[in-house]
Amino acid sequence: MVWSDPLLRHKTSPMKHAVTIAGGGLAGLSLGIALRMRGVPVTLHEAGTYPRHRVCGEFISGVTDSTLETLGIAEDFLTATSLTSAVWHDTRGRVCELQVAGRGISRWRLDDALQRRFTTLGGTLATHSRIAPAPGTIWAAGRPRRHGPWIGLKCHATNLPLSHDLEMHLGSNGYIGLAPIEDGKVNICGLFKKSPTRGAKGTSLLTTILREGGLHDTADRLESATLDSSAFCGVAGFETGRQPSEGFSIGDATHMIPPFTGNGMSMAFESAETALPHALSYARGECSWDSASSSCAADLENRFRARMLASAAIHTLLTSPKASRLATTLARSSLLPIQPLLHLLR
Repeated sequence: MVWSDPLLRHKTSPMKHAVTIAGGGLAGLSLGIALRMRGVPVTLHEAGTYPRHRVCGEFISGVTDSTLETLGIAEDFLTATSLTSAVWHDTRGRVCELQVAGRGISRWRLDDALQRRFTTLGGTLATHSRIAPAPGTIWAAGRPRRHGPWIGLKCHATNLPLSHDLEMHLGSNGYIGLAPIEDGKVNICGLFKKSPTRGAKGTSLLTTILREGGLHDTADRLESATLDSSAFCGVAGFETGRQPSEGFSIGDATHMIPPFTGNGMSMAFESAETALPHALSYARGECSWDSASSSCAADLENRFRARMLASAAIHTLLTSPKASRLATTLARSSLLPIQPLLHLLR
């Protein structure tokens, strides 16, 4: 579903309602930009500030140029690193190679560029600001806190040569991806089962967990590189999949796809694109808030249902020791259709 020219039809007409957005990540900022382009008064509340590091693969794959143009943010990707090749490894070595179509850019750079675009368009941005859900507020404040078995870790590195544009490494306790971003840096981001590790923290926690999962060669490479401790961050208390959201919600607040797919950032933009016509209808007084909210939720579910189901199944396969060993054995023998499986996640 692509929403383009028809959404501009009343750009200069007065709006009956302003829109508030809670959360200044990719979904919230891009929706705010798209609404401002169409004349909607928008106030966006962000709990943090910019620029900032986020736990994120910083690998954008699947989003179309049409979606970026509809949101008014295509120019912000002109300097992103083009990524076309990928390889999977496990503790026994290389599993398979595949072709990808992706962009690499840090959240430090991208979020900052988007917030500047939003304010340049006349949007009101309140940083260090938290608000509660309410009618007229679109919830883009990320995943809800949930008890879950996973932790996410991320940092940047220089002097880290890669064999492919994207390297994925599967251990017994999770997986990690390495991908180039700007300025010769490599983003390192992984999802791991919670560990009883004690004493290690920061980047040493990352390499310790890699060794616990049997990825000793990967840990050695990271320890030989120059790791940027200022970019290190972690997150816990989440589950991937459909999130228990209420009201008018977008982004990770509704669907959080497992990170191995490389589709999380793209889904944030697609979520904003899906929400755009419903938020516009409310701002123009063409529908009630409840109607806009329920219609958006239905469209989001229709848009993401298939890839969420596919990703959940593959994620379970990858993180089950016996199943992942069977899957990687089949992939090594070219008996597992890896490239077609990738298309199920887009």
